[in-house]
Amino acid sequence: MIELEALQALTFDIKNLGASLIAISPQIKEDAKDDPERIDLRFPILSDVGNKVAAQFGLVFKLPDDLKALYNKFGIDLEKSNGNTDWTLPMPARFIIDQQGIIVDSRVNTDYTKRPEPLEILTILKDIKPVVS
Repeated sequence: MIELEALQALTFDIKNLGASLIAISPQIKEDAKDDPERIDLRFPILSDVGNKVAAQFGLVFKLPDDLKALYNKFGIDLEKSNGNTDWTLPMPARFIIDQQGIIVDSRVNTDYTKRPEPLEILTILKDIKPVVS
């Protein structure tokens, strides 16, 4: 949950730069709402049941049987928390999208332990030119 805390700490700075922060998770809302770490978040976490959105970005992988067994051994029930039986997860990713809907930065790593540095978001947002209306 360290990453959520780091993102939470940046929400005011992100808003002051004219942007919004949204997270997407494969967890069903009924399961995610019971997570005490998420109750007081200042940004929404959208539910991507079945990893449909993640699949459109090519981010989904199926857990092999040995890893599925390990998850079960530790009481991690992806079927319950994700609301399906496919045992897939998305790779952690970050996309920064400008006001025209263009992805101006993206970060994905197949190693879930190597996630983008949250503070990079502010640097990238400062470099985006605001839209003049």
